[in-house]
Amino acid sequence: MAHNHSHGHCGDECHDHDIPEAEGPRDNLYLRIDKVNIAALNAADGRQGQEVVKPWHERMDEEVFLESDADDQMIIRIPFTGSVKLRALLLKAGPADQTPAKVALFSNVDHLDFSEIAERKPTQEFTVVQSREVGEYHVMPAKFPSVTSLTLYFPASQGADTTRIYYIGFLGQWSERNDKPVIAVYEARANPADHKGIRGIDPTTIRPYDQDAAAAPFR
Repeated sequence: MAHNHSHGHCGDECHDHDIPEAEGPRDNLYLRIDKVNIAALNAADGRQGQEVVKPWHERMDEEVFLESDADDQMIIRIPFTGSVKLRALLLKAGPADQTPAKVALFSNVDHLDFSEIAERKPTQEFTVVQSREVGEYHVMPAKFPSVTSLTLYFPASQGADTTRIYYIGFLGQWSERNDKPVIAVYEARANPADHKGIRGIDPTTIRPYDQDAAAAPFR
């Protein structure tokens, strides 16, 4: 469910009433976005999308924006520097009919072009509300438990020839991603031939461990 707000006070869900407006919600993921590797398809002027991933205090700025080029479709892929448990998408778009009709979210998909994305089922999608405020779109957490990248697909505007985006942000929990493989070595049964013999003991006389015998009382 989406709702709009222009500051940190958005009900008990946010838990950020004591946070200064300039800092924003405590779980804002702005600093956890890999801005260098953001990529956009069909963006005007060759822009790649970094322009609209802004810090919280610039979320209402309308001088810098991302607009679609050849038509009103646009794809923006945003990677994170770790693993994210996503709570909400923050979006400011428009104005009016330049607002996207909806936004489809795809979790952990590295490469999608327009022909592929139209046939793929999104992880979740939202209808975008026309507003000059920032819309907060709450995702289903079970669908976004460990997000390393998020692809946003805007399939159409609400009537204009192009789609315009001013601000994209995210709320959630970040954790460091561990890419190192876990290596475990298991030894099913000890083989006397694999170990150095104990002086004074003939390995051929060693019998398997008898659990029942070991459990029996001493005589």
